[in-house]
Amino acid sequence: MPLDDFSSDQDMRAMLQRQRAAHDMAGAPTAGERIDRLERAIDVLVTNRKAFNEAMNADYGHRSADAGDLTDIAASIGALKHAKANVRKWMRPERRKSQAPLGLLGASSRVENQPKGVVGIVSPWNFPVNLTFSPLAGIFAAGNRAMVKPSEFTEATSELMRETIAAAFDETELAVFPGGPERGAAFTSLPFDHLIFTGATSIARHVMRAAADNLVPLTLELGGKSPVILGRSANFEKAAKRIMAGKTLNAGQICLAPDYAFAPNDKLDEFVGHAKASVEAMYPSGLKDNDDYTSIVNQRHYDRLQSYVTDAREKGAEIVELNPTGDDFSQQQHYKIPPTLVLNPTDEMTVMQDEIFGPILPIKTYQETSEAVSYINQNDRPLGLYYFGADAREEREVLRMTTSGGVTVNDVIMHVGQEDLPFGGIGPSGMGSYHGYEGFLEFTHRKAVYRQTGSELVKMIRPPYGNTFRKQMNAQIKK
Repeated sequence: MPLDDFSSDQDMRAMLQRQRAAHDMAGAPTAGERIDRLERAIDVLVTNRKAFNEAMNADYGHRSADAGDLTDIAASIGALKHAKANVRKWMRPERRKSQAPLGLLGASSRVENQPKGVVGIVSPWNFPVNLTFSPLAGIFAAGNRAMVKPSEFTEATSELMRETIAAAFDETELAVFPGGPERGAAFTSLPFDHLIFTGATSIARHVMRAAADNLVPLTLELGGKSPVILGRSANFEKAAKRIMAGKTLNAGQICLAPDYAFAPNDKLDEFVGHAKASVEAMYPSGLKDNDDYTSIVNQRHYDRLQSYVTDAREKGAEIVELNPTGDDFSQQQHYKIPPTLVLNPTDEMTVMQDEIFGPILPIKTYQETSEAVSYINQNDRPLGLYYFGADAREEREVLRMTTSGGVTVNDVIMHVGQEDLPFGGIGPSGMGSYHGYEGFLEFTHRKAVYRQTGSELVKMIRPPYGNTFRKQMNAQIKK
């Protein structure tokens, strides 16, 4: 059955109405009810771990099950467990000071954390399980209900999520609506209480326009060209291992993958040598038939990535293919691409214009670190930035002079795995942030509650105004 036949757009709108009605009738869920939802989400992942990895493998042609355990299953469970452990603390009202002298007379102020209601989730194909369940940690902890529109590129995984979630949750708590682009457009046009979209910046513009019609608050988790700066003080062997591990994980199909790197001009050959050695160490038996090395998701993205390499070669870049056993990738069942370095690229090359989202790493060179910083600042603010080095002053200057969604120092990507750190972009790389406490806050309405004093001294702010009122105003209106 085609995904778009699963349900009509009217069914999605009706489900939103049902979820909101259930939320309004029940009110904010207790801590116990929120924990129950989090535990059921964990159980879906634990129980169906193998099935999810098999579905993702089918969708990709080949996807590493071990990497899937790391990035989709364990990472999602970690987020859900973190929320479960902290939700009671996060829910507590926060006392605030009341304006003097009202506070002295018995007035009180507090902030209550109230669920927003129904949150829409548009999840992508690159980590289809994690980028559905990880947002649910904050959404459920905040006391909301949710509707999910997963990617049409991972059809088997989307259908499995629909089935397993339907078995574990009442549809007024959580419902999944697979489908294609038209379904996605209809989904993002619904009047949710909040919408989180993870995907391409180009699509996010359409999502934002659709959400604007209903004034739906948005969390946009996008991407962009996340740079690496290799300082002269870096351990280049260790840096190459970590950069290439990040670039080959999920075959580089990660919004936070290092998109391009800056190396000192006298250290380029050293880095290339260590990059080759690191790929050989990770994939000693080769890449083409290696279960640890993931395919590109489909023909369209495979052709796109190949075009980047062809364009760079034709425009004069040096291409270094990291292919330890010399596999013939022209003869393969799936869409695998070996890790490829593009040395000394120019801005006229498409590989330096578009987010790569694949195992291709352009490497530019610099004489002074300030050149790398200046280049980064001339382009869109990235989702991630990575600095390698042992020079504390240089590190501080790189962080001070650049703006990015987040930073990992002496590694790549890893800040996203820290549940106590917010994850999000800035500008074209995103809007809003989630994970951990920030995720709880993102999907929470912070409601101000003020309780008035019983004293009738407050009558002084009511007409008729007199000298006492004016003295109070004069006391307040001064430097």
